[in-house]
This record gives sequence, C-alpha cells and structure tokens, in this order.
Amino acid sequence: QLQLVESGGGLVQPGGSLRLSCVASGSTLNSYTVGWFREAPLKERAGVAKISRSGSETSYVDSVKGRFTISRDNAKNTVYLQMNDLKPEDTGVYYCAARIWFSGTWEAGTDFITWGQGTQVTVSS
Repeated sequence: QLQLVESGGGLVQPGGSLRLSCVASGSTLNSYTVGWFREAPLKERAGVAKISRSGSETSYVDSVKGRFTISRDNAKNTVYLQMNDLKPEDTGVYYCAARIWFSGTWEAGTDFITWGQGTQVTVSS
C-alpha cells in the first residue's frame, strides 16, 4: 500500500544544483530505509544513495560522494536528495525506493520493495 512519488527534476547546467523530493503515502515512511537510484540513457538502473529509518546512517556511491546529500523528514513523510556540482554524467531518471533493512547489497535495487515513477534530471550545456 506504500506509494512513493518523486519530484524536483529538471534541466540544469553543469555545476548547478537540484533538490529531489520523495513523498510517501499509504504508510509511514519512518518504517523504511529509502534509497535513490538513477537510470541513465542506455544504462541499467544503479544506486546513488540510501538512508536509514532514523536518518542516522547514510551511504553513497563513489561517483557522488561530496556532491550529493540524502536526508529525510519523517514528520513530512519525505526523503530528499540534494545534488550539487552536477555533471553531465548525472543525467538520468531518478527513482526513490523503500526497503526494510539498511544493511546488505543495495546498488542494484536488491530488496527494495516499493518504487516511485521517477523524475527526469538533465545536465547539459
């Protein structure tokens, strides 16, 4: 019954910033680890970042460390992805997804049981 909706994508120049939001409905998001994934053109979907239920633990793929920050506001049932210093290779459709446990293999989306529809991020010019 949990549903996730992403928003905040758009067209941005290299070096620019975007803030993505993932809003949950149908259930409380504080019961779940939440991850952000992206699917670049002609590429497979891959993990970007994840955050634990309380927000005390986070993980990032190497290519975004120091540039992206994942956070959550459980009172608003929302998880965010702040993306700074964007590069053309960051282009893709960004998805959020929910998982019961924080630990374990995750970059390919393993055990993430609910997914949003995605929001397009394009970094160009």
